[in-house]
Amino acid sequence: MTSNERRERDLILAPNEYAYILDETKGNIINYVGPTKTSLANTDQPVYFNSQTKKFERCTLERAINIFAIAPEGWYLVLKNPPKDGRPPRDGTANALPELDIGRKVNIPGPVSFAPWPGQMIRVIQGHHLRSNQYLIVRVYDEEAARANWGKAVIKPQTLTPETSNAGHKDEVEPEKVKSEVVIPELTMGKLLVIQGTDISFYIPPTGIEVVPDNRDRYVLDAVALERLEYCILLSEDGNKRYIQGPAVVFPKPTEVFVKKEGALKFKAIELNEISGIYIKVIAPYEENGHKYQVGEELFITGKDQMIYFPGPEHAIIRYGEREVHYAVAIPSGEARYVLDRLSGQISLVKGPRTYLPDPRKEVIVRRVLDPRTVSLWFPGNEEALEYNRQLMNVLRKDKREEYVQEKEYQDIMVQSQEALLAAAPTESVEEGFVGDEFTRRQTFTAPRTITLDTKYEGAVSINIWTGYAVLVVSKTGTRKVIVGPQTHLLEYDETLETTELSTGTPKSDDHLIKTVYLRVLHNKVSDVVAMETSDLCQIHVHLSYRVNMEGDSERWFNVENYVKFLTDHMRSLLRNAIKQYGVEEFNANAISIIRDTILGLPDENGQRKGRIFTENGMRIYDVEILNVTIGDEVIADLLVEAQHETVEQTLALAAEHRKLEITEQKEVINQKIAQAQAATQQLALNLQIEDVRKQLELNISKIESEIEAQRKQREAQLAKQEALSKINEAELSRRKATSDLDLAIAEQQLTQHLEELNAEVKAVVDKANAVSPQLVAALQAFSDKALAAEMAKSMAPLAILGGKSIADILAQLLKGTVLEDAIQLKKEN
Repeated sequence: MTSNERRERDLILAPNEYAYILDETKGNIINYVGPTKTSLANTDQPVYFNSQTKKFERCTLERAINIFAIAPEGWYLVLKNPPKDGRPPRDGTANALPELDIGRKVNIPGPVSFAPWPGQMIRVIQGHHLRSNQYLIVRVYDEEAARANWGKAVIKPQTLTPETSNAGHKDEVEPEKVKSEVVIPELTMGKLLVIQGTDISFYIPPTGIEVVPDNRDRYVLDAVALERLEYCILLSEDGNKRYIQGPAVVFPKPTEVFVKKEGALKFKAIELNEISGIYIKVIAPYEENGHKYQVGEELFITGKDQMIYFPGPEHAIIRYGEREVHYAVAIPSGEARYVLDRLSGQISLVKGPRTYLPDPRKEVIVRRVLDPRTVSLWFPGNEEALEYNRQLMNVLRKDKREEYVQEKEYQDIMVQSQEALLAAAPTESVEEGFVGDEFTRRQTFTAPRTITLDTKYEGAVSINIWTGYAVLVVSKTGTRKVIVGPQTHLLEYDETLETTELSTGTPKSDDHLIKTVYLRVLHNKVSDVVAMETSDLCQIHVHLSYRVNMEGDSERWFNVENYVKFLTDHMRSLLRNAIKQYGVEEFNANAISIIRDTILGLPDENGQRKGRIFTENGMRIYDVEILNVTIGDEVIADLLVEAQHETVEQTLALAAEHRKLEITEQKEVINQKIAQAQAATQQLALNLQIEDVRKQLELNISKIESEIEAQRKQREAQLAKQEALSKINEAELSRRKATSDLDLAIAEQQLTQHLEELNAEVKAVVDKANAVSPQLVAALQAFSDKALAAEMAKSMAPLAILGGKSIADILAQLLKGTVLEDAIQLKKEN
């Protein structure tokens, strides 16, 4: 054997480990408990105990090594097949298998740790912590051991501390085990007990007692916490039920289970009001408010009796389909419902407006079924009403009944497919709109609660009688009444409408009849073609249209089954007798008058005709229209036409001459009126011209006066201006005079000085002249005059052009007063 093989055959166990080794030579199983080390022989086989098959199975050495069974504080061990001496295997040794108490089971609370003996089965379970709304179901599996060990159970009571009195229960953990001081109950094999969390917060069962898990392997179960308006139902094994109302924490008895509905364990109380109720059957006798109720009685509890209803063991609800609460029916104004009395069988008519809550014990709302023929007569052309009654007929055929359908039956059939889709998934509790204390306010508008009433076909049969029509209502008891429109009539359940026949087509006959329940009583129109014969045996066909009213006692209106045929037959007889008194020519000329007089009578002094009255049914022909008159003999008709043509031609010729005369007279009158109009136009034009001249004269005068006034004002303004200018000139002249005087004084002084100089010069010149000869003076003078004239002409040429004068004139003017003036003048004269 190699070292590796020897090592693999060495069993080494650490503390808290053990292993089972089978001696294949003897069949014994040795329990090795660590810490230890040993070498296994070839005949030693590692094994482990299979708790499922209850057999030792061979395995590898590693698989055979297991750890101790350990239960810490708060846990416990369920040990099956304990040793009779109660000793566990010793640590660090090889232990031979002792004698086991096969089939026994003991509970060992922790803390504990040991290696199990071969063949023992151990399950480690955590101690059961209970809140005040939780519970355990325990079962006695060994009544003797349970009685002996009842006081060894680990129990901690449920306490409520001041700090948590408002918040809820709190487990008080004690460091040491508390033995129960409760009186030992009757313990029998298989008995179930309930450990409630309201009394015990922690529990470890003693030997002889085991905790029963539910179908989901849960030991701690939740009780049902009921709020106000909630209740739950507990069903016992003996078939009795226990109803508990909230607020409460409900713990079932060991033999009870909670009744579930759609997965819910608790249910809302039924809210009732004056227009809702529930139908109850008494299944157990009881007494309430001094009244004794016996088994079998039926009650209908509404909101008037009890606003909030909690079910009890004495009551069983009578459900119709899925409906538990019966609600009132809103009957609008002008509508009604058929209500069947289940006890008497009578169907009454309940009219609106009202909200009607039928008592299901004796009242049932039904719908009246009309056959297709009746629907066609009462509601002509209404396919919707026809289809609705077909659906009701299908319900009748299904139940093999006649006449009526109960309201609930029809509703159940209509919504059967929808109700299948509304099956809710299982839940732990009924869904609620409010759970805790909270305020939630929407930021958007919430529309008010509304109810839409669509009662078109739900109520009694309603007949709408239009204006000018009437119907005859007949009941099964024989009473008759005529309803005249416009109004709506609700038929009692045993009432029907009388059917009348009317002849159609032109002329009227029995071959074409229509049936109806509506009689036209105002302004009815009946057309007919009457074949008649004149006194000269000429056939005549008259197409008439009678206007008919129904008058007087309305009970007589329906006395004649076919009033159209009755009218036309009677009038044909009268007309034939009357026309027989006239020849064809006379009748042809006065056909309309003869026929109207015969049918309507002669007019009175006011031109009114009394018409034709039928006492049989109150019918009166108040007017007649003659649409066409046809002569039956074509030859006579042609002769009458020719005679009429001649008469018409002569009449037309005479009328043409009359028209010609009238046209001439009218033309002359028109011409005269034209002349008068033209003269009036001319006169008006002249008058307008005169008026225009007068207005123009007034305008001119006004202009002249305006100009004179303007000139006067202008002169006044100029005068004022001149006066101002005069004053200004005077002032200016004064200034200029002063200036001139000054200048004159200065000039005089200068002149005086100049004269003195001239005198001096003259004297000098004279002296010089005296020295000059006369011939020299004349020559110089002549020379100087020519030079001066040339210079003057050159200088004055522009002035002569501007002034329009000759140079000689300008020169003469300039030399005026000088010695040259005479020479210039002399030259001009020459």
